[in-house]
Amino acid sequence: MTSLPVLADRVILAWGWPRRLIALLCGACGALALAPLDLWPLMVVPMTAAVWLIDGSVAQSRRGRLWAAATAGWWWGFGYHLAGLWWLGAAFLVEADKFAWAMPLGVVALPAFLALFPAAGFVLARAIWPTGAGRILVLAAVLALSEWLRGHILTGFPWNVYGMMLAGPAWFAQSASLIGLYGLTALAVAIGAAPAVLGTSEEGSAPWRAPMLAVLALAAMAGFGAWRIPAEPVAAVSGVKLRLMQPNLPQDAKFSPRNSEMILSQYLALSDRATSPATTGVQDVTHLIWPESAFPFLLGRTPQALARIAALLPPNATLITGAARAGETLPGESRPPIYNSIQVVNDEGVITGSYDKVHLVPFGEYLPPLLKRLIRAVGLSEFVSVPGGFASGSRRTPLQIRGLPPATALICYEVIFPGEAMPSGPRPGFILNLTNDGWFGQTSGPYQHLAQARLRAIEEGLPLVRVANTGISAVVDHYGRIRAALPLGETGVLDTSLPRAGPATAYSRFGDLFFAGVVASLMLAGVLMRRR
Repeated sequence: MTSLPVLADRVILAWGWPRRLIALLCGACGALALAPLDLWPLMVVPMTAAVWLIDGSVAQSRRGRLWAAATAGWWWGFGYHLAGLWWLGAAFLVEADKFAWAMPLGVVALPAFLALFPAAGFVLARAIWPTGAGRILVLAAVLALSEWLRGHILTGFPWNVYGMMLAGPAWFAQSASLIGLYGLTALAVAIGAAPAVLGTSEEGSAPWRAPMLAVLALAAMAGFGAWRIPAEPVAAVSGVKLRLMQPNLPQDAKFSPRNSEMILSQYLALSDRATSPATTGVQDVTHLIWPESAFPFLLGRTPQALARIAALLPPNATLITGAARAGETLPGESRPPIYNSIQVVNDEGVITGSYDKVHLVPFGEYLPPLLKRLIRAVGLSEFVSVPGGFASGSRRTPLQIRGLPPATALICYEVIFPGEAMPSGPRPGFILNLTNDGWFGQTSGPYQHLAQARLRAIEEGLPLVRVANTGISAVVDHYGRIRAALPLGETGVLDTSLPRAGPATAYSRFGDLFFAGVVASLMLAGVLMRRR
């Protein structure tokens, strides 16, 4: 207790470069609370430091105070995103001759841009800033709001939203079924920041009240999670035998047309591998699933490949695979649009269904139109080997697959967007996520991606089937429990059943409505406490 006020004073009174360094390092500590480490108690470090940094944003003028808060928030956010997104640099080394020079744009410039959101949150918090525990409520509201904005502005990038700090433990994560990721974010900030009052309590106040409420909130979350998760496994959909194929192909070989024959032959041989003396390869399965962008060619325009797939599949079996798909050439255009798609192939080699990716990756799969000319001028292009980049699908509808419940199909990073998993139309029976994390090698990126996909299953009350080129491929039930998985960097197949869907959750019905209520309530309480 005696040392905490001393620590608080050092943070509050720091100025200049020491203040920026404290903000940078404390923000970076927050990344340790994320996958794959999931050291969630460390969320106390960045959130408590955020309170003290705003406390120390003082100046003779209002503008000076807001500027001091903005700079502290920027360095805090920069440290968080720099430590959480360093692995993006691996993508620039896949084709190092083309992209290595641009690595600082992904590793440094992107975190620098994302840091603008917490900087804005710090400014808004400083403008309202009450004394005592009220500032914890204000900080939780403004940072949750800034994270929501980060997930929506300029197509959004809600990677490593602060609520993911509470998404690792299964009991805590169940609260997402009620309030979603952004609701978890408000809780993570409030709980993590609560110890700040122990270092700055005023004489006569009750400094332990806020930390005790934080402990009670954690206990309530854990209790809800323990009540919600049953002891027994979820029942499986009858008659369904899935085989997930994880080829673990090097990314630099995956998109080279000269490797087409090698890639298809490897897929076919691996898919038919016997996994035990009791299995006879693909003959035992009803649905074979391959990862995103499986081929360096257009599957729908390669009848030889479809014929070889048909020869592999047993009667009434189905292949679900990622593949580039060519659309119809539009008037005035010289070539058709190319979509990043999921295609369904029956045992006769006929493509019976497709889903085209709706939410494309800026700079990875397409160049934003307003910046395209400038980006081309400096020598940059999309990472994908598609001239002009991918075209976007029109809308998300359930993917109909013979022998399976309707699927909500999400390709790669589409699965990180809360609320976008549900397509228009009837409620689907599971989430199908095909991805290719081979860009990022043996880093923390694929673990973070899986963690976010797992949280979508909890939010929506739907099981998740995830197939990745290099891993991590997994089947997850609607409580977020991993039923089966293939480790990162392993070549193999995974035979598994499909868990049944759970009932529609509160979040699947109302989306971020509860989150909006939480933010409004926190903000109102903070304002009232400031006036008092």
